[in-house]
Amino acid sequence: MQEVVEHNGSRIEVVVGDIADQRDLAAVVNAANAELRTGGGVAGALHRAAGPGLEEEAVPLGPIQPGECVRTTAHDLPNGHVLHCLGPVYGQDHPAEELLAACYRNALRLADEYRIDSVGFPALSTGAFGFPMGPAAEVATTTVVQLLPTLSHVALVRFVLADEDAFHAHRNALAAAVNDD
Repeated sequence: MQEVVEHNGSRIEVVVGDIADQRDLAAVVNAANAELRTGGGVAGALHRAAGPGLEEEAVPLGPIQPGECVRTTAHDLPNGHVLHCLGPVYGQDHPAEELLAACYRNALRLADEYRIDSVGFPALSTGAFGFPMGPAAEVATTTVVQLLPTLSHVALVRFVLADEDAFHAHRNALAAAVNDD
């Protein structure tokens, strides 16, 4: 499953796939924990695929706060970079929507700073952190649509999602965000 939108000179894709196997992207985003250690979900998948060097490089950069993002190299992943974002825990970290938007903004700004041209995002905060998929997709796509045209280097953002429900939520939210822009 794939949806592609060309908007203001940039490309935004929505796919169902494996975030650890995005060979054509310069960077992937890790749904990190505050300590930047191997975890479950996206963090576990990326750390397993990257090998122990990812955790060794990342841990000294932590702890990070909700909304923050740090960069490491990708080690055994097929990408050059991993952007580690700590999303908000829904119902605990406030304001949740703003903190989630900050994850996307900070990741994209950091990517641009490192001259990264393509970034893959999972559905941040929607797993163990409990953020409802529909509202999370709205925050993610609106933030990306608004920020992407202001960046100098990032030209492609791909939402790499675990299942069809996440795909449909992001596809629908992206269509609304592009129409509102």
